[in-house]
Amino acid sequence: MKGRRRGADLEEALLDAAWLELTERGYAGLTMEAVATRAGTSRPVLARRWDGKADLAIAAIRRQIAKHPLEVPDRGDLRTELLELLEHASNRVRGIAAVFTLFFSEYFHETSSTPQSLRTALLAGNPQPLAAILERGVKRGEIAPEKLVPPVSTLLSDLFRHHAIMTFAPPPPELRVAWVDSIFLPLVRAD
Repeated sequence: MKGRRRGADLEEALLDAAWLELTERGYAGLTMEAVATRAGTSRPVLARRWDGKADLAIAAIRRQIAKHPLEVPDRGDLRTELLELLEHASNRVRGIAAVFTLFFSEYFHETSSTPQSLRTALLAGNPQPLAAILERGVKRGEIAPEKLVPPVSTLLSDLFRHHAIMTFAPPPPELRVAWVDSIFLPLVRAD
């Protein structure tokens, strides 16, 4: 018989089980008992780590986000980096978009949270890759810094998020190229 899991190994098993429950049953069908059973442990083990299913679900989603980092190294070209970022984000969204929509309906009712507070909880401590790419673009002279006003600086993220939530799917490559080439770059390029 296998030894008991502890520490990080146990937490990973619990979060994997929670993620599977979320993807199969949605947030409404998520129970601490089902997660414990799937992970091969007991409900009190979960209760010692998370106050309830909302906290557990956030932790499981955060783990999935961490598994698919969006960091893009300096490629020396703004367009290349933006398209690479959107590709990484597309790979991440496949499993997460549908879970978010199921999660939102019950979560907000149960917790009295706002979408912004949930977003903050999910992204806390994660790097902001778009900001890093834009900063590099400014340093290389590809972007006019005065053009990076808040609606413009977040435009690609906003377009991506809207598409993912409305379609439960990543945007196709041709749409991502159109966003970068036809919308975003004309707004920020240095003259």
